[in-house]
Amino acid sequence: MKAGIQKMKTIISNIDINNIDYEEIKIQAKLLREGKTVIFPTETVYGLGANALDENAVKKIYEAKGRPSDNPLIVHIYEKEEVYDLAKDISDKAKLVIEKLWPGPITIILNKKDIIPYKTSGGLDTVAIRMPSNVIARAIIKEAGIPIAAPSANISGRPSPTKAKHVYEEMNGRVDGIVLGGDSNFGLESTVLDLTEETPMILRPGSITKEVLEELLGEVKLDPSLSKKEDNQKAKAPGMKYKHYSPNADVYIISGKRENVATKINDMIKSNRDKGLKTGVMCISRNREFYDGEVIDLGNSLEEVASNLFDALIEMDKKGVDVIYSEEFPKTGVGQAIMNRLLKSAGYKVIKA
Repeated sequence: MKAGIQKMKTIISNIDINNIDYEEIKIQAKLLREGKTVIFPTETVYGLGANALDENAVKKIYEAKGRPSDNPLIVHIYEKEEVYDLAKDISDKAKLVIEKLWPGPITIILNKKDIIPYKTSGGLDTVAIRMPSNVIARAIIKEAGIPIAAPSANISGRPSPTKAKHVYEEMNGRVDGIVLGGDSNFGLESTVLDLTEETPMILRPGSITKEVLEELLGEVKLDPSLSKKEDNQKAKAPGMKYKHYSPNADVYIISGKRENVATKINDMIKSNRDKGLKTGVMCISRNREFYDGEVIDLGNSLEEVASNLFDALIEMDKKGVDVIYSEEFPKTGVGQAIMNRLLKSAGYKVIKA
């Protein structure tokens, strides 16, 4: 536990996604109604939830995460219609996203109504809203009967947890309740789309890609800050400020042709070994055989890489590695979201092979 955080008694519920125990759901939903914090699974990553309309409850999220309180939180809802209670000036494009892509891994930014406290919106006049598809998340939000503000369920700056065991290890004793409900499907947080202007803008890439959104909405911009490493002065979406997704080890991305990348990484592994440093490598499955050191293969497809990335960073910590080298991935489709998270995790350290 970090200094300043009182270890609390956490109520743990193990819930099978294929056979939901509604008594356990009721226990956790009651905690949320009482202004307490509950971690629950979603299809993207585990979320650390509290009543989005209660400033004191939201404050507890920031305390549990050790997170600066000017970062906006995503408000999770059960039914599409709830968006009209929380936001105003909802455009036709926003209605199209709600109709076609909810429930699912996309968060939309809209102008907020006064019912949303500034503590939840990170001091902004906008609000981030999502309707998750995970059935456990939906059951909890429905039973609680309130919108739930929920960032990823990790200590701020660390990799987001996609597996129940990692949530338990990191967050037990920091929150009032934890629902352990298996692994997340997508493994990266939701796409965040700003719909407050005429042209929609992606503020955080995710598994619903720019290509998919353009097919639905026409022109979609990418936030210019996604290609830079400076933090936004006023983050409009979660995950845009501060160092993010970082394991204890130093992360580097190695870019270049496959054979050059393998040679470069193996040379650096040898050099690290001579210095007494343990090295981890993250790569796609077919390249695994080219590397020495602790290798975690992230899968064959970009979708598999996305699903396994945060888990791999957490596992590297468990292996006690000092340095992590990762291959670079193409920035098309979900690759854009992968590279966004990887660059933040590496603090934008890229080595050319």
